[in-house]
Amino acid sequence: MQSFLRTKGHSPRRYAALGAATAGVLLLAACAGGGTPAPSGSAGPDEGASDDTLYVGTVLPQTGNLAFLGPPEFAAVDLAAQELEAADYPYTIEVDHQDSGDTQTDIATQSVGNLVSAGADVIIGAASSGVSLTFIDQVIDAGIVQISPANTSPQFSDYEDDGYYWRTAPSDVLQGRVLGNLMVANGAASVGFITINDPYGTGLQENATLAIEAAGGTVTHSELYNPGDTNLATQVAAVMADSPDAIGILAFAETAQIVPELVTQGFDPAGMYFVDGNLSNSYNFPEGTLTGALGTLPGNPADETFRERLLEVTPDLEDFSYAPESYDAVVLAALAAVQGGSPDSDTIRDNLQTVSEGGTKCTAVADCLQLLADGEDIDYDGVSGPITFDENGDPTEAYIGIYQYGADNQYTFLRAEFGSLNE
Repeated sequence: MQSFLRTKGHSPRRYAALGAATAGVLLLAACAGGGTPAPSGSAGPDEGASDDTLYVGTVLPQTGNLAFLGPPEFAAVDLAAQELEAADYPYTIEVDHQDSGDTQTDIATQSVGNLVSAGADVIIGAASSGVSLTFIDQVIDAGIVQISPANTSPQFSDYEDDGYYWRTAPSDVLQGRVLGNLMVANGAASVGFITINDPYGTGLQENATLAIEAAGGTVTHSELYNPGDTNLATQVAAVMADSPDAIGILAFAETAQIVPELVTQGFDPAGMYFVDGNLSNSYNFPEGTLTGALGTLPGNPADETFRERLLEVTPDLEDFSYAPESYDAVVLAALAAVQGGSPDSDTIRDNLQTVSEGGTKCTAVADCLQLLADGEDIDYDGVSGPITFDENGDPTEAYIGIYQYGADNQYTFLRAEFGSLNE
């Protein structure tokens, strides 16, 4: 069976291969393009697509207040598709990149509409929990599997999704626990928060607060702001009035306004704590602005080998946040389709949990596919961690990385903490 991959939304990457079910011979064509995909409009499957096509749509940030997360996520989706093809994946793979924007736009619902009309089997995204909540019902009603690589709001754990919603990032029950314990362990007896007013920010703050108080610390003040706010001096001043030892900045792009205001009001950057929504190497601050600041990010860090593979897809990547989770989301969907014998959405839904647990461990795509071809039950452990799904579509255990900024305003990995969501 001829296998064909096309990535829409930017310069297409095309591959032609004979799948393992036929000749098993790989014919690899030229690869073009790279970087962040340009916004794409409605586009259906290529002419000739059939029931043997795994149609992967993405709704990830090309624009909006999480746009810095887009490039590594898109690159990881493309890398997964390429490596599945190279391993003689038995179905055609088609990738269609769409923009998620943010909660201040209606881009995501339009993008999902495009993918529903096109007949997508699985949608990877969104990055933002708030954005996913704007379209999750649209996806459920269409009977399409959604796998987010970055949604961490606890709100999704008991969402009525008929089994169609999954995520490869852990709930902020875990990140909040690690963040709160980290603050207190570093000597912070009092903590303030500046928090984006959306399900991600408030959920993360709630869980961090529980950990801080359980460890003997106190949350002295918390200030909410709305997405898109540009003047945050009032919120900063209100938090600073209680002279906290540490301040958690649970924010997105607005961090670029929060940090200078904290510095102006005399707060030591070593007491600043970032999270996955704002841990970035792209800030244009004066040298030394972030020296000593710490941050948490769900998932294992992208190791050197994985980064090299990503850079072959998108050579100018600067951040790698949620790339492992995006890669694993595609691979898990693809493996579920093979185990169930069809790349349609219901088959993927019904087999996602079983390919993540209980069988023979495998990490490399080719090894997993061979085990499935041999009739084995598999347990895929990904580049982001073990990803053992529970009945809600949540990972039951995961890593939370801890990072620290240097004088160059770039963060480096310190260590990872492994935790269970069932504790």
